[in-house]
Amino acid sequence: MVHADASHFKEGVSKQEAYQQVLEQAKALFEGQRNWVCNLANTASLLHHALHSLPAPSSSVNWAGFYVLDQSAAASRPQLILGPFMGRVACQTIPFGKGVCGTAAAKAETQIIPNVEEWPGHIACDGQTKSEIVVPIVLRGGQNEKVVGVIDLDCEDLEGFGDVDREWLEKLAELLARSCDW
Repeated sequence: MVHADASHFKEGVSKQEAYQQVLEQAKALFEGQRNWVCNLANTASLLHHALHSLPAPSSSVNWAGFYVLDQSAAASRPQLILGPFMGRVACQTIPFGKGVCGTAAAKAETQIIPNVEEWPGHIACDGQTKSEIVVPIVLRGGQNEKVVGVIDLDCEDLEGFGDVDREWLEKLAELLARSCDW
């Protein structure tokens, strides 16, 4: 059984190696566990600890967590609601199409924002955030696709995220989509 040692990351590894460990540890933690709250909580911890084991800008991540589809919202006005995270207090709900998280959810596309001050409509939950990446978690089945949540990472440095983050976080989103009962 995987335990707290899962969130220990060696210093000196590459970002790719840290993300690889996140994926491997997440798979092990999800084995026999399909509860989305449990799995997202452990994943937020894995991401936080992995990124903080790396040099800047990764170590400057100040928020790592999730927003999930709010099941109580009207279908005509979908919104995200705060899920498990590591970081400062956050916005509780975000309508689809609003802010970086809502845009990622509405478009079902990853959003990398190198400078949040230059992004129209950015929702500033934490004034220290300078850059952000948001990756949608999409359930895929036949011709139907449904966004059930987003992975949201904020960084106190400009240009905190890039293609490596996109690649590995999209893999993580696919794992979460198929490993949880949404």
